Parts: sequence; structure tokens; C-alpha cells
Amino acid sequence: MLVQQILKSKANDAVATVPPDASVRKAATLLSDKRIGALVVSKDGRHALGIISERDIVREIGKRGPGCLDERVEQMMTGEIETCHRDEVADEVLKRMTEGRFRHIPVVEGEEMVGLISIGDVVKARLSELSMEKDALEGMIMGH
Repeated sequence: MLVQQILKSKANDAVATVPPDASVRKAATLLSDKRIGALVVSKDGRHALGIISERDIVREIGKRGPGCLDERVEQMMTGEIETCHRDEVADEVLKRMTEGRFRHIPVVEGEEMVGLISIGDVVKARLSELSMEKDALEGMIMGH
């Protein structure tokens, strides 16, 4: 399965972004309102500067207290992010995500974002693929 197929299967393919100068509090509110786990940090909505996740925010609150919510997103974001392309094999992307211990990866074409997939999106797609394979094998065994 290719990353492109996962993007097509998502109900909402819009990438939720937050500007780097927004407060971490604003990012936390967006995450909560949208019920998502991460935001891409971007000035223009097309170029990824970083990612800020629920885990990043909770980790910093645990270390430094709630005062860090008033900092700018760019001070807390992960700035060195992995990206993938539409034509990459999803299993390879899943392997990179697992080994790198991150859960979200922007999909880029050239330098522009065209989507964002989560580890949950990849696992869901893989489970669907396995279910179809199982059904096909059962059909072959049963003679259908």
C-alpha cells in the first residue's frame, strides 16, 4: 500500500497547522477542539517548519509547569521532522515512525505539504488490507 492510498482514504485530508509565533496554549486549544494529536507548525500552511504534539506539550508542563503554555510554539516544537512522499510504501513509513518514535509525518511533494498521516492512519490501512487478503483467501479456499 502506498502513502497516496492512505491519504485518499482519510475523511479529512486537510493539514491542521499553527503559526510558529502562536502560543502553546493556542496550540493546545486547537488540538483539543479538533481532537487530533499534532499540529504542523507553518507560516503559510504549505511549508512545514516543525510539529508540536500533545505529548510535547504534556512533557513540558510536567517538567516546567503550566507557565510554559504562554511560550511560543516555535520554542517547544520539534524542528527537525521526518517527511514522506505519496509514492512511498506505507510499511516503510511505518517502520521509520516506529524506529524514530514519532506518530505523525507530513506528506510532501517537492517542498510543499500535501497531507499528514499518523501512525494510526497507517495501522488502520494495513488492517483493512489484511482483512481484504483474508477474505480473498477464504474465498479461494471455499471455491468462491
